[in-house]
Amino acid sequence: MTSATDSSSGPANGLEGPTAQPVQAPSPLPAAAAAAPGPGPGSGATINETVIYEGGPALGDLIGNLLFGLTIIGLPFAVGAIVRALWVRYRITSRRITVNGGWLGRERTQVVYSQIREVRSVPRGFGSWGDMVLVLDDGSKLEMRAMPRFRELEATIEERRRTSAKTPKGQGSRPSSGFTPLDRTSA
Repeated sequence: MTSATDSSSGPANGLEGPTAQPVQAPSPLPAAAAAAPGPGPGSGATINETVIYEGGPALGDLIGNLLFGLTIIGLPFAVGAIVRALWVRYRITSRRITVNGGWLGRERTQVVYSQIREVRSVPRGFGSWGDMVLVLDDGSKLEMRAMPRFRELEATIEERRRTSAKTPKGQGSRPSSGFTPLDRTSA
């Protein structure tokens, strides 16, 4: 007696010849859900993020620094601009800011809007691009150099920072360091 879930290599349902097809068990998840898992196993929830800006530093920064690099004094600036153009990528979404950088672009820094205390920016290249610094709640700073459309992006970040929900002071507003304090009891 053969069952419907039998996956043996023999003919299915007694049929022989070229019309016999192997039986495949249906996948419990659709192909799209199996390829892109959600935030947790079996949660079924998806996180929708709209991308506001995704790309590298401004092209004008690279061109200007390459021209300045024709002098001996400008060589370090030209090298810095080349490294930024090759390996730094910014991604600003509706939920977070991600900066990929470092040697060969292997370092990733992510900041959610509720962690940002202040946004500072300085125009460069006659206002065509600018440098932006995000001051975080813990006092650290995230620099984003040669940002195109920096005024528009600064306004967007500032708006999202103001509207992000913050926990009230005294109710766990400090980020967890990952360590649990030890209880020392005398015996």
